[in-house]
Amino acid sequence: MFRFSTGAAALGLALLAAGCGTTPSDKPVAKVAPAPVKEIAPGYLAGYLAAGTAPNSLSLVPPPPAAGSAALARDEEAAKAAVAQRGSARWNLAIQDAELKFPKAAETFSCALGVEVSEQTTPRLYVLLRRTLVDAGLSTYPTKNLYKRARPFTQNGAPICTPQEEAELRKDGSYPSGHTALGWAWALILTQAAPDRADAVLTRGRAFGQSRVVCNVHWLSDTDEGRMMGAATVARLQSNADFTADLAAAREEILAARAAGKTPKRDCAAEAAALAE
Repeated sequence: MFRFSTGAAALGLALLAAGCGTTPSDKPVAKVAPAPVKEIAPGYLAGYLAAGTAPNSLSLVPPPPAAGSAALARDEEAAKAAVAQRGSARWNLAIQDAELKFPKAAETFSCALGVEVSEQTTPRLYVLLRRTLVDAGLSTYPTKNLYKRARPFTQNGAPICTPQEEAELRKDGSYPSGHTALGWAWALILTQAAPDRADAVLTRGRAFGQSRVVCNVHWLSDTDEGRMMGAATVARLQSNADFTADLAAAREEILAARAAGKTPKRDCAAEAAALAE
Protein backbone atom coordinates (compact mmCIF):
# COMPACT_ATOMS: atom_id res chain seq x y z
CA MET A 1 0.00 0.00 0.00
CA PHE A 2 1.14 3.54 -0.68
CA ARG A 3 0.85 5.31 2.62
CA PHE A 4 1.67 8.74 4.02
CA SER A 5 0.35 8.03 7.50
CA THR A 6 -2.72 6.62 9.18
CA GLY A 7 -5.76 7.55 7.11
CA ALA A 8 -3.62 8.11 4.03
CA ALA A 9 -6.22 6.86 1.58
CA ALA A 10 -8.41 9.85 2.44
CA LEU A 11 -5.39 12.15 2.27
CA GLY A 12 -4.47 10.72 -1.11
CA LEU A 13 -7.93 11.51 -2.45
CA ALA A 14 -7.77 15.04 -1.10
CA LEU A 15 -4.40 15.65 -2.72
CA LEU A 16 -5.60 14.26 -6.03
CA ALA A 17 -8.64 16.52 -5.93
CA ALA A 18 -6.51 19.57 -5.07
CA GLY A 19 -3.99 19.37 -7.11
CA CYS A 20 6.44 16.01 -17.57
CA GLY A 21 11.41 13.90 -22.31
CA THR A 22 14.94 14.35 -21.81
CA THR A 23 17.77 12.39 -20.30
CA PRO A 24 20.41 14.06 -18.14
CA SER A 25 23.10 16.00 -19.93
CA ASP A 26 26.61 14.59 -20.07
CA LYS A 27 27.91 18.02 -19.11
CA PRO A 28 28.97 18.45 -15.47
CA VAL A 29 26.28 19.87 -13.23
CA ALA A 30 27.24 22.28 -10.48
CA LYS A 31 26.61 20.84 -7.05
CA VAL A 32 23.67 22.79 -5.73
CA ALA A 33 21.68 21.97 -2.62
CA PRO A 34 18.11 21.01 -3.42
CA ALA A 35 15.61 23.85 -3.16
CA PRO A 36 13.15 23.55 -0.29
CA VAL A 37 10.06 21.51 -1.13
CA LYS A 38 6.96 21.66 1.02
CA GLU A 39 5.71 18.65 2.93
CA ILE A 40 2.19 17.47 2.15
CA ALA A 41 2.18 15.14 5.15
CA PRO A 42 4.76 14.45 7.86
CA GLY A 43 7.83 13.01 6.13
CA TYR A 44 6.41 13.24 2.60
CA LEU A 45 7.39 15.91 0.09
CA ALA A 46 5.13 17.29 -2.62
CA GLY A 47 5.57 15.53 -5.96
CA TYR A 48 6.59 17.15 -9.23
CA LEU A 49 3.24 16.75 -10.97
CA ALA A 50 0.64 19.46 -10.50
CA ALA A 51 -3.08 18.89 -10.33
CA GLY A 52 -4.49 17.67 -13.63
CA THR A 53 -1.14 16.55 -15.06
CA ALA A 54 -0.82 13.09 -13.51
CA PRO A 55 -1.56 10.02 -15.69
CA ASN A 56 -5.16 8.83 -15.43
CA SER A 57 -5.10 5.33 -13.98
CA LEU A 58 -8.78 4.84 -14.74
CA SER A 59 -7.96 5.13 -18.45
CA LEU A 60 -4.77 3.06 -18.28
CA VAL A 61 -5.67 0.16 -16.00
CA PRO A 62 -8.34 -2.49 -16.74
CA PRO A 63 -10.67 -3.84 -14.03
CA PRO A 64 -9.13 -6.39 -11.65
CA PRO A 65 -9.45 -10.08 -12.58
CA ALA A 66 -13.01 -11.35 -12.47
CA ALA A 67 -14.20 -14.26 -10.35
CA GLY A 68 -13.59 -17.58 -12.08
CA SER A 69 -11.13 -16.10 -14.60
CA ALA A 70 -7.75 -17.54 -15.54
CA ALA A 71 -6.21 -14.26 -14.37
CA LEU A 72 -7.65 -14.72 -10.89
CA ALA A 73 -6.44 -18.33 -10.78
CA ARG A 74 -2.95 -17.01 -11.61
CA ASP A 75 -3.23 -14.53 -8.74
CA GLU A 76 -4.31 -17.22 -6.31
CA GLU A 77 -1.50 -19.57 -7.33
CA ALA A 78 1.08 -16.81 -6.88
CA ALA A 79 -0.33 -15.96 -3.45
CA LYS A 80 -0.17 -19.60 -2.39
CA ALA A 81 3.47 -19.84 -3.44
CA ALA A 82 4.28 -16.59 -1.63
CA VAL A 83 2.85 -17.83 1.66
CA ALA A 84 5.40 -20.66 1.60
CA GLN A 85 8.21 -18.06 1.75
CA ARG A 86 7.23 -16.85 5.21
CA GLY A 87 10.28 -16.58 7.47
CA SER A 88 12.80 -16.89 4.62
CA ALA A 89 15.51 -14.42 3.69
CA ARG A 90 13.25 -13.30 0.83
CA TRP A 91 10.46 -12.67 3.34
CA ASN A 92 12.83 -10.55 5.42
CA LEU A 93 13.82 -8.51 2.36
CA ALA A 94 10.14 -7.96 1.63
CA ILE A 95 9.80 -6.49 5.11
CA GLN A 96 12.59 -4.04 4.27
CA ASP A 97 10.91 -3.20 0.96
CA ALA A 98 7.68 -2.35 2.76
CA GLU A 99 9.40 0.65 4.40
CA LEU A 100 8.63 3.88 2.52
CA LYS A 101 9.85 6.30 5.17
CA PHE A 102 13.08 8.19 4.54
CA PRO A 103 15.98 7.96 5.16
CA LYS A 104 15.61 4.14 5.19
CA ALA A 105 13.77 3.96 1.87
CA ALA A 106 16.63 5.77 0.13
CA GLU A 107 18.80 2.64 0.50
CA THR A 108 16.49 0.44 -1.60
CA PHE A 109 18.45 0.72 -4.86
CA SER A 110 21.90 1.43 -3.41
CA CYS A 111 23.19 -2.10 -4.05
CA ALA A 112 21.85 -2.08 -7.59
CA LEU A 113 23.51 1.30 -8.18
CA GLY A 114 26.71 0.31 -6.38
CA VAL A 115 26.84 3.53 -4.35
CA GLU A 116 25.53 4.95 -1.10
CA VAL A 117 22.27 6.83 -1.57
CA SER A 118 21.65 9.29 1.24
CA GLU A 119 20.74 12.88 1.98
CA GLN A 120 24.42 13.62 2.66
CA THR A 121 26.03 11.82 -0.30
CA THR A 122 23.39 12.30 -3.01
CA PRO A 123 21.10 15.14 -1.86
CA ARG A 124 19.41 15.86 -5.19
CA LEU A 125 18.80 12.16 -5.82
CA TYR A 126 17.43 11.87 -2.31
CA VAL A 127 14.88 14.61 -2.97
CA LEU A 128 14.05 13.15 -6.38
CA LEU A 129 13.21 9.79 -4.81
CA ARG A 130 11.07 11.41 -2.14
CA ARG A 131 9.09 13.49 -4.63
CA THR A 132 8.53 10.76 -7.21
CA LEU A 133 7.35 8.40 -4.48
CA VAL A 134 4.35 10.71 -4.13
CA ASP A 135 3.78 11.14 -7.88
CA ALA A 136 3.82 7.41 -8.61
CA GLY A 137 2.10 6.25 -5.44
CA LEU A 138 -0.83 8.65 -5.75
CA SER A 139 -1.33 7.72 -9.40
CA THR A 140 -2.91 4.43 -8.30
CA TYR A 141 -5.58 5.85 -6.02
CA PRO A 142 -8.40 6.63 -8.48
CA THR A 143 -8.43 2.94 -9.43
CA LYS A 144 -7.81 1.70 -5.88
CA ASN A 145 -10.79 3.63 -4.63
CA LEU A 146 -13.08 2.62 -7.48
CA TYR A 147 -12.61 -1.15 -7.15
CA LYS A 148 -11.64 -1.45 -3.46
CA ARG A 149 -10.19 -4.89 -4.16
CA ALA A 150 -9.64 -7.03 -1.07
CA ARG A 151 -6.06 -8.03 -0.35
CA PRO A 152 -4.92 -11.66 -0.42
CA PHE A 153 -4.43 -11.99 3.35
CA THR A 154 -8.13 -11.23 3.83
CA GLN A 155 -8.92 -14.24 1.62
CA ASN A 156 -6.30 -16.81 2.64
CA GLY A 157 -5.94 -15.90 6.31
CA ALA A 158 -2.15 -16.21 6.20
CA PRO A 159 0.12 -13.71 8.01
CA ILE A 160 1.54 -10.61 6.37
CA CYS A 161 5.10 -9.34 6.71
CA THR A 162 4.02 -6.08 8.39
CA PRO A 163 1.33 -7.12 10.89
CA GLN A 164 1.32 -3.64 12.43
CA GLU A 165 -0.25 -2.38 9.18
CA GLU A 166 -2.96 -5.00 8.87
CA ALA A 167 -5.88 -2.85 10.05
CA GLU A 168 -4.98 -0.03 7.68
CA LEU A 169 -4.34 -2.38 4.75
CA ARG A 170 -7.78 -3.88 5.17
CA LYS A 171 -9.28 -0.46 4.43
CA ASP A 172 -7.05 0.33 1.45
CA GLY A 173 -7.72 -1.06 -2.03
CA SER A 174 -5.28 -3.67 -3.29
CA TYR A 175 -5.47 -2.89 -7.03
CA PRO A 176 -3.18 -1.61 -8.42
CA SER A 177 -0.18 -1.70 -6.10
CA GLY A 178 1.09 1.75 -5.12
CA HIS A 179 4.32 0.26 -3.73
CA THR A 180 4.98 -1.39 -7.07
CA ALA A 181 4.16 1.81 -8.97
CA LEU A 182 6.66 3.85 -7.02
CA GLY A 183 9.30 1.09 -7.02
CA TRP A 184 9.08 0.70 -10.79
CA ALA A 185 9.09 4.49 -11.25
CA TRP A 186 12.27 4.66 -9.16
CA ALA A 187 13.83 1.88 -11.24
CA LEU A 188 13.06 3.61 -14.55
CA ILE A 189 14.31 6.95 -13.27
CA LEU A 190 17.53 5.40 -11.97
CA THR A 191 18.23 3.78 -15.33
CA GLN A 192 18.35 7.34 -16.66
CA ALA A 193 20.57 8.50 -13.83
CA ALA A 194 22.91 5.46 -14.08
CA PRO A 195 22.35 3.81 -17.47
CA ASP A 196 25.37 1.53 -17.04
CA ARG A 197 23.56 -0.11 -14.10
CA ALA A 198 20.23 -0.48 -15.89
CA ASP A 199 19.99 -4.29 -15.75
CA ALA A 200 20.68 -4.44 -12.01
CA VAL A 201 18.35 -1.53 -11.29
CA LEU A 202 15.46 -2.94 -13.31
CA THR A 203 15.92 -6.37 -11.72
CA ARG A 204 15.75 -4.76 -8.29
CA GLY A 205 12.71 -2.70 -9.28
CA ARG A 206 10.83 -5.79 -10.36
CA ALA A 207 11.77 -7.55 -7.11
CA PHE A 208 10.56 -4.56 -5.11
CA GLY A 209 7.08 -5.05 -6.54
CA GLN A 210 7.25 -8.82 -6.07
CA SER A 211 7.96 -8.17 -2.40
CA ARG A 212 4.35 -7.09 -2.04
CA VAL A 213 3.23 -10.54 -3.21
CA VAL A 214 5.75 -12.17 -0.85
CA CYS A 215 4.28 -10.06 1.96
CA ASN A 216 0.81 -11.47 1.20
CA VAL A 217 -0.60 -7.95 0.83
CA HIS A 218 -0.93 -7.75 -2.97
CA TRP A 219 -2.05 -10.04 -5.77
CA LEU A 220 0.28 -10.58 -8.72
CA SER A 221 -2.03 -8.62 -11.05
CA ASP A 222 -1.88 -5.70 -8.60
CA THR A 223 1.86 -5.52 -9.19
CA ASP A 224 1.50 -5.91 -12.97
CA GLU A 225 -0.72 -2.84 -13.17
CA GLY A 226 1.34 -1.03 -10.55
CA ARG A 227 4.27 -1.18 -12.97
CA MET A 228 2.01 0.27 -15.66
CA MET A 229 1.28 3.28 -13.46
CA GLY A 230 4.93 3.66 -12.49
CA ALA A 231 5.91 3.74 -16.17
CA ALA A 232 3.10 6.16 -17.04
CA THR A 233 4.20 8.49 -14.25
CA VAL A 234 7.83 8.50 -15.39
CA ALA A 235 6.75 9.20 -18.97
CA ARG A 236 4.75 12.19 -17.76
CA LEU A 237 7.66 13.47 -15.66
CA GLN A 238 9.96 13.76 -18.68
CA SER A 239 8.57 17.18 -19.60
CA ASN A 240 8.72 18.57 -16.07
CA ALA A 241 11.63 21.03 -15.78
CA ASP A 242 12.16 20.56 -12.05
CA PHE A 243 12.30 16.79 -12.46
CA THR A 244 14.77 16.88 -15.35
CA ALA A 245 17.00 19.33 -13.45
CA ASP A 246 17.06 17.05 -10.40
CA LEU A 247 17.68 14.02 -12.62
CA ALA A 248 20.68 15.68 -14.25
CA ALA A 249 22.07 16.60 -10.84
CA ALA A 250 21.41 13.07 -9.56
CA ARG A 251 23.49 11.61 -12.39
CA GLU A 252 26.44 13.80 -11.42
CA GLU A 253 26.03 12.88 -7.75
CA ILE A 254 26.16 9.16 -8.56
CA LEU A 255 29.34 9.63 -10.57
CA ALA A 256 30.88 11.68 -7.75
CA ALA A 257 29.88 9.10 -5.15
CA ARG A 258 31.56 6.36 -7.19
CA ALA A 259 34.72 8.40 -7.57
CA ALA A 260 34.76 9.03 -3.82
CA GLY A 261 34.33 5.34 -3.03
CA LYS A 262 30.95 5.82 -1.36
CA THR A 263 29.77 2.23 -1.29
CA PRO A 264 26.31 1.08 -0.12
CA LYS A 265 25.71 0.88 3.62
CA ARG A 266 23.40 -2.12 3.42
CA ASP A 267 24.54 -5.75 3.16
CA CYS A 268 24.51 -6.25 -0.61
CA ALA A 269 25.61 -9.88 -0.38
CA ALA A 270 22.64 -10.69 1.85
CA GLU A 271 20.31 -8.83 -0.48
CA ALA A 272 21.60 -10.76 -3.48
CA ALA A 273 21.19 -14.07 -1.64
CA ALA A 274 17.62 -13.21 -0.67
CA LEU A 275 16.73 -12.28 -4.25
CA ALA A 276 18.19 -15.55 -5.49
CA GLU A 277 15.80 -17.64 -3.38
